[in-house]
Amino acid sequence: MGVLVNSLAVLFGGLIGMLCGSKIKSGFTDSLMVALGLATMGIGVVSAVGTQDVLCIIVCCAVGTVIGELLRIDGGINALGRLAERRLGGRGGNFTNAFVSGSILYCVGSMTVIGSIEAGLSGDNSILFAKSVLDFISSLAYGAAMGVGAPASAVCVLVIEGGLALLSSTLAPLMTDAIVAEMSAVGGVLLMGLAMNLLGLRAQPIKIANMLPAVFLPMAYVPLSAWLGGLF
Repeated sequence: MGVLVNSLAVLFGGLIGMLCGSKIKSGFTDSLMVALGLATMGIGVVSAVGTQDVLCIIVCCAVGTVIGELLRIDGGINALGRLAERRLGGRGGNFTNAFVSGSILYCVGSMTVIGSIEAGLSGDNSILFAKSVLDFISSLAYGAAMGVGAPASAVCVLVIEGGLALLSSTLAPLMTDAIVAEMSAVGGVLLMGLAMNLLGLRAQPIKIANMLPAVFLPMAYVPLSAWLGGLF
């Protein structure tokens, strides 16, 4: 139930934001984009400073980017954006930015991991319900500023949180506090990259989608690092 409510919160928040955004002057939406970029940067910094192992961030981001480049994740999402352009009359670039931004913002962090696992193990949806309120507000803003990609990111929320809930009995022993903290920290770095894209700080946007595998690599890095530390 918590996963479903969270997904619907993102979906309807984004749809309402889209309807409102179409009636807002471009100057206001441009200002909203800047505000979203700054807010995303702040969230990313707060998440990243929670790391206990800076090397984990470096290794996971580097290896995760290589994996993402090999899988061509960014190209696949851009293809989805072009499909949205043909079917929905939206702009592919905006779709891609909103979809990736929303997917990372809503699916990265301790509330996602812990809330989904608790929902799966004990049926306690309280964390996901609280997260749904926050995500609804964020999705309103993203939908108004960036369009159809914002509600579309509800699919990622459903898949990732649903997968964590279904696999909760298997994942719970693996998701130590250290692993969850490092996953959030790596996700924070990705959020800072997203903020740079939203603020237009680079002539060539960062391919954040290709860095997505990095978020899950602390699940391997942390126990491997502890094992090697025990040897040496």
